[in-house]
Amino acid sequence: MTGAIISDQTGGPVRTLRPGAVLAVTCLALATVVSAMASLSVALPDVARETHANQTQLSWIIDSYSLIFASFLLFAATLGDRFGRRKALLGGVAVFGGVSLAATFTTEPGVLIALRAVLGVAAAFVMPATLSTITSTFPRAQQARAISIWAGVAGASAALGLLASGLLLEAWSWRSVFWLNAVMAAVAFVGTYLFVPESAQPGRQRIDVTGAVLTVAGLGVLVYSVIEAPEHGWGSTRTLSGIAIGLAVLVAFVAWELRHPHPLLDPRLFRNKLFAAGSISTTLQFFAFFGFIFVTMQYLQLVRGDSALMAAVSVLPMSAAMIPSARLSPLLVARRGIRAPWTVGLVLVTTGLAVLAQLDAGSSYWLVVGGLLPLGAGM
Repeated sequence: MTGAIISDQTGGPVRTLRPGAVLAVTCLALATVVSAMASLSVALPDVARETHANQTQLSWIIDSYSLIFASFLLFAATLGDRFGRRKALLGGVAVFGGVSLAATFTTEPGVLIALRAVLGVAAAFVMPATLSTITSTFPRAQQARAISIWAGVAGASAALGLLASGLLLEAWSWRSVFWLNAVMAAVAFVGTYLFVPESAQPGRQRIDVTGAVLTVAGLGVLVYSVIEAPEHGWGSTRTLSGIAIGLAVLVAFVAWELRHPHPLLDPRLFRNKLFAAGSISTTLQFFAFFGFIFVTMQYLQLVRGDSALMAAVSVLPMSAAMIPSARLSPLLVARRGIRAPWTVGLVLVTTGLAVLAQLDAGSSYWLVVGGLLPLGAGM
């Protein structure tokens, strides 16, 4: 992000930069795409009744979004950095809102799966552009605070999206979840247009298209195989072959990037221990977090018998711990350095997941809270 160019490229007068407004808008755009990963989970019973989707189709209505989002994220981030993060945000939230609106009119599970996949592509442009915009807009002295807020929003949006969806489902059908997506995207579009400056890292070198194809193919096959593993069995030939092929393609991607003069992702960056540890830590946390959301919502509704709204309210203690802890994190880093808060956070996440792993059909809700609080604070 160092040396990013910030300018008004609309042809109109240059706007006065308002970092607070930029942070609010980018966090809203982030919340729009992150909440969509989990918000539909509470509506699956309604979706099944109205679209006659079977269990496999219901799984893909949820998973197609995450699969495409993960596969296109790196390539979309590169395009945003090269051609303009504001353009990526505007285009991403516009497509996200339009496709969400289209989803409110569908009655076929296959069409809904396809539309969720397109939403994943749009989200892949939005999420990295929000963070890049923050780091290129805020001075270095304020970046830690701004990024901590961004991280808190990223973590809390899934739970708050569940709550909003639960409230909507009390009065309307599952289509209201997509109406919420469309409204949030529309507000984010207007805010981006009004307040977010253009920033980019232009370069004359060609984009690494081969690297993009390899990373999309590798991540796509790998994530697809993991998602389908429960259906076919983790030890099945199909699952193991898919995982092996995905990993082989990703190895080929690394080999290609090491030789390319302008790589999509330079593997040498991972020689930096802080960068490597941070990347792995964040990946594993999000892996655990969204897996937790998917499983817990089914546990609360199908095992405990909670309504959609009650299930969403039940996970709010996680957000209640996460948001203030995210604001506290920069202060702890300033006083203690990076390692101590980082280590404590990972220990808390591990503790929370360990507690939640003890849940069964007869567990008290206080056991749920006992896991949610350290999980949210640690995240």
